[in-house]
Amino acid sequence: MKHMKTALFIALAIITVSFILFWVKEARQHGDAGPKAPGLFNVLIGFVTNFFDMLGIGSFAPTTAVFKLGKLVSDEKIPGTLNVGHAMPTVAEAFISIAIMTVDPTTLVSMILASCAGAWLGAGIVAKWSRRAVQIGMGLALIVAAIFFLLKQLKMLPGDAGSVGVTGATLLFAIAGNFVLGALMTLGIGLFAPCMVLVAMLGMSPAAAYPIMMGSCAFLMPTGSVRFIRERSYSLKAAIGLAIGGVPGVLLAAYWIKSMDVTKLRWIVIVVVTYTALSMLRSAMIERPRPSVVVMPSIGN
Repeated sequence: MKHMKTALFIALAIITVSFILFWVKEARQHGDAGPKAPGLFNVLIGFVTNFFDMLGIGSFAPTTAVFKLGKLVSDEKIPGTLNVGHAMPTVAEAFISIAIMTVDPTTLVSMILASCAGAWLGAGIVAKWSRRAVQIGMGLALIVAAIFFLLKQLKMLPGDAGSVGVTGATLLFAIAGNFVLGALMTLGIGLFAPCMVLVAMLGMSPAAAYPIMMGSCAFLMPTGSVRFIRERSYSLKAAIGLAIGGVPGVLLAAYWIKSMDVTKLRWIVIVVVTYTALSMLRSAMIERPRPSVVVMPSIGN
């Protein structure tokens, strides 16, 4: 089992080093988009958003909000900037959470590989789905899940078993579930909150969700960022700021979360799931199709 976790660390290290070398090479190759000082504000954005990302809140939504409100990054470059800039902090989250939190290595590796396969193989299928329909469905499902979590936390329902891994048919269900979640990332649906729900459904401890969800994203994000870097569809200045500020933010949050007991972690799960559910439903309302306008031919003048 220890060898499996070691192999996971080595694979993640190889992906990380390859990503850094590719990013530096591409940045140097394009003189007009060469490295620029990120500015203190961009670094601060990276620090704050990734501090909360380590807690499971997520970094994409708050970063997008700041970028749009401050007009720091053009809309078409925001997705690339988020993926490239938050890649390194996410890798740091994966290394730390896998190291400090207890989870069965077989369950961990299986679910991470399933999410990667889902993002790769399931992209073609998921791409045909309606993003708005998925947002509504998952938003409502997460609200129901948050209610059940709250009832369990208040001891109004039986509590979770609190295991650190699963086997047999339950493991197969976990693999299938994370495969779907990995595929949904191609629609821009975050993996953190749904993965927390999945882990809770499997009867595992909420702490076990952190290395699983962060490990999944750590393998996906550097790979997915290559396309944005190659096409220069991102803000280099903002991305560098997110990366520089993000890693210290992750380290501080990890120090804090390590001393928390499971009861407090469950409250964080409830907040994260509720926040994500409301964000998805809000996005679905914003993205709802507008009725087409029929232009009547004019008569006379």
